Amino acid sequence: MIKDLTKGSPASVLWRFSIPMFISVIFQQMYNIADSVIAGKFAGEDALAAVGASYPITMIFMAIAVGSNIGCSVVISNLFGAREYTRMKTAVSTTLLASLALSVVLTGAGLVGTRALMRMVNTPDNIFEDGALYLAIYVGGFTFLFLYNVATGIFTALGDSRTPLYFLIGSSLGNIALDYIFVRYFEWGVAGVAWATFIAQGIACILAVWTVVLRLRDVPTEGQAPLFSMPMLCRIALIAVPSILQQSFISVGNIFIQGLVNSYGSSVIAGYSAAVKLNTFALTSFTTLGNGISNFTAQNLGAGKPDRVRQGFRAGVIMTLLVAVPFFVAYFVFGRQMIFLFMTSESGKALETGVEFLHIISPFYFAICIKLMADGVLRGGGAMKAFMVATFSDLILRVILAFLFSGIWQERGIWLSWPLGWVVATLMSLAFYKKGVWKQMLKS
Repeated sequence: MIKDLTKGSPASVLWRFSIPMFISVIFQQMYNIADSVIAGKFAGEDALAAVGASYPITMIFMAIAVGSNIGCSVVISNLFGAREYTRMKTAVSTTLLASLALSVVLTGAGLVGTRALMRMVNTPDNIFEDGALYLAIYVGGFTFLFLYNVATGIFTALGDSRTPLYFLIGSSLGNIALDYIFVRYFEWGVAGVAWATFIAQGIACILAVWTVVLRLRDVPTEGQAPLFSMPMLCRIALIAVPSILQQSFISVGNIFIQGLVNSYGSSVIAGYSAAVKLNTFALTSFTTLGNGISNFTAQNLGAGKPDRVRQGFRAGVIMTLLVAVPFFVAYFVFGRQMIFLFMTSESGKALETGVEFLHIISPFYFAICIKLMADGVLRGGGAMKAFMVATFSDLILRVILAFLFSGIWQERGIWLSWPLGWVVATLMSLAFYKKGVWKQMLKS
């Protein structure tokens, strides 16, 4: 299933490559949302709030995994496009070994600091223990999460977006089934939600890494590829570290915002938790399509074809705008019904909070998806400084405005900070794209 993205119509190639990635996101977010839906419906509003209170902390760990995914994917894509298969294999094995070591260290640190992290976000006492338990189990499975994301990055770097889809379908359905059994019938509450994710992610990780190893055996090389290379790790780190910092910075900003939200009580936390899960579904969809154009950009720059990158960007913008339409309709027009999926009829304040968040945020999806396409090209071309400047400006502005606006409009002020940050960052990313800073990885 290895696919050369440097040949054929750029629009057609990008669509065929990206659609399986988008479907993968649907299944991935299905089981993320299922955690909250099942917790809220069968374990109550406090359980939903407990899962939600720990969410921005779990996103820090996810940020490290996703950043590593991006780093290895861009480098491997570039080497694949340049037909440097021996170095490409070394990049894969180096990434897997380094990721394993880093994930073990972070797991230990996370387990030690679980309760301190929950205190840091001002978690209310009535949901603290459940939130800390959920986070501890989640962190315990971080190695699975990390290696699975890296394996996914390797597949997409080789132009294979279907294999990760198959793993995600199985993992998602298994996670939802386990969620339901553990919470509804075993009555494990928040712990059941966490263990379901742990088991499903673990199985998917083992199968994905095993498949990567088997797949690479079929790639011809001249001689034996070294298993580990420090220069190659440094090259990957040049992309991965800024990506991790970008993702982590967003997560840290979200922790500040979560702490602000938590000061308004468990009902607002529950409503925000439900709405932010839905919002994450949309943003992850756009981001994944942006990751697709990163692979497309890296391969084509490796092959010395910058004109295809420009055509791919235009096709990617059209694609993400089309994807944004159903999310906008679902959240803006049917926001109440979407939030009600997580709650019972008694959840009045929580329901209204979630609906208000979606009504304020969803009209600006059309701006952020354009930014994420431009970011994909910048990242695929190795223009990480420009990429980070645009992203950090968005987050810093949102966090500052959230604290300022909340003093005027209470929790509604927090939601109002999102659109302004997105618009400013979109204009910056487009300016960097137009300037052509993404051409620095051009090989010929």
